[in-house]
Amino acid sequence: MSIDRMVFVFAGFVVLLGIALAHFVHPWWIALTAFAGLNMIQAAFTGFCPAAMVFKALGAKQGAAFK
Repeated sequence: MSIDRMVFVFAGFVVLLGIALAHFVHPWWIALTAFAGLNMIQAAFTGFCPAAMVFKALGAKQGAAFK
């Protein structure tokens, strides 16, 4: 699996986790979802994604978006 796909899976997981925590634990957990969304927007413009750096360090193969 490439870094790009791993980032998409991780971002989707964080969004769903934030929604579940906001529903079952406390409404302020929606901030986690907002953070994930803002991070995806900034990564689209800058190409910088901390999760991609972690996956690259773990040895994932490079994709088209995050090199």
